This record gives sequence, C-alpha cells and structure tokens, in this order.
Amino acid sequence: MSKVNIQEKLQTFNDYWIPRIVGELNRQQVKLVKFKGEFVWHHHEREDELFLVIEGSFEMHYRDKVITLYKGEFIIVPRGVEHKPVAKEEVSVLLFEPKNTLNTGNVVNELTKKTINKI
Repeated sequence: MSKVNIQEKLQTFNDYWIPRIVGELNRQQVKLVKFKGEFVWHHHEREDELFLVIEGSFEMHYRDKVITLYKGEFIIVPRGVEHKPVAKEEVSVLLFEPKNTLNTGNVVNELTKKTINKI
C-alpha cells in the first residue's frame, strides 16, 4: 500500500494518447494519459470507461452530441457507445476501466496500445 501523486506521475511523460497504469483494483486499472488533438471514433463492446479531467479540458464527441469536460469533471462512456475524445490543447486525464480494455476499442491502428506500461 502506497499513495500515488498524480501530478508527479504526469510529469514523467509528455506524449499524447499513450496511457500509463498508475494503479489496479478488482480487475480494473487506473491510468493517466495526456490528450491533444483528435483520437479515433471507436467503442468498447464489453467495457465502460470513466474519464476524469485532472488539468485542462476536452470534448467527448458522440455521434449525436458533444460534451465538454473541464478540470474536476468526469464522464462515464457506457459499453457499446461510439465516442471520440478531442482536445484543442493539452489535457491530463485519469482513466478508470477494466484491465483488458484496448485504448482504441474496436479499431486497431497506429494509436492502438496493446501493452500499457506502469509508472
């Protein structure tokens, strides 16, 4: 048992769209990631995802609407719902999702990370 300092962990990387594992519980992973620009449209067949904004803001695009999230806010994307994160400026996000969740869901491309490092 040890504490995790989110700000210290975020200072260990500067790239975008590459999540890092900072904790695990009950077959769930807590991940940190930085976004900038647009991700890909995708969905997760079996996993819900929680996105919590640590610094900055971003838009979660759905096919029928866009929701803007700011520091201290979170959104849960239900399994099966197509979505695309978009960040005009750098944003730091904490993700909470099942251990087997592929970052690009049903899409496999250059942004897909099959192995995620712990920091």
